[in-house]
Amino acid sequence: QVQLAESGGGVVQAGGSLRLSCVSSTHTFSSTAVGWFRQGPGKDREIVAADSWLGGSPYYRDSVKGRFTISRDLSRNILYLQMNDLKPEDTAVYYCAATYRVEFSDRLDDYDLWGQGTQVTVSS
Repeated sequence: QVQLAESGGGVVQAGGSLRLSCVSSTHTFSSTAVGWFRQGPGKDREIVAADSWLGGSPYYRDSVKGRFTISRDLSRNILYLQMNDLKPEDTAVYYCAATYRVEFSDRLDDYDLWGQGTQVTVSS
């Protein structure tokens, strides 16, 4: 059962930008820990960014710091991942995730609500 739905992926040249969106009709992002993960070809799924519903500074993996931004529009219940200065190594399927279990987590196993993913391909 799909609980979240991502959109906004596509093919972009290196240096370009994309904004991913994640929506849910049954869960509210105002009271969940949220995260964006990605899985590249032949690789394990990894955390990209995470945020707490309590506020505070989001978490970013080192390779995306300064380029990616996680945010929420609570009035529309949408989670975003703004991706700038994209690199070929950012090519992956991107997943949004959420959980009510914890206030914040950068661990994949802590999340129990997932989308189906959206493909991001960055050409050199």
